[in-house]
Amino acid sequence: MTGESDLQKLLSGMRPELNPGRYVFTTVEGGVPSGVSPVVTVAEREGLTLVAPLEEADAAGLAYDYVAGWITLRVHSALEAVGLTAAISRELSDAGLSCNVVAGFHHDHLFVPYQHADRAVALLESLAQRSA
Repeated sequence: MTGESDLQKLLSGMRPELNPGRYVFTTVEGGVPSGVSPVVTVAEREGLTLVAPLEEADAAGLAYDYVAGWITLRVHSALEAVGLTAAISRELSDAGLSCNVVAGFHHDHLFVPYQHADRAVALLESLAQRSA
């Protein structure tokens, strides 16, 4: 059940997968509104941050500014692995793309500008090939 921690293996085996749909970051006070199924929640002092499907956020009347594509790195990364986030951030930053990273127990999840999500996947696939 232990994840991979070797950076070269992580990069060469990351297999970025673009999940269907558009996702938004929003914040609410209290609980998750009815009809909204967030893919990420973060409890902050200022409120509960939700990353949710755009259609659900719209239906619930939630405000947001950033529309993202959701990329899952299919490699099982160890939570103590060093350098994966930095390498990915550098690759996307060099291409002028923002990236919001969320670590799950099994995988890392990237939220990139929706209109550039396919380009981000291609950049990550290229990084994986160069790391093999």
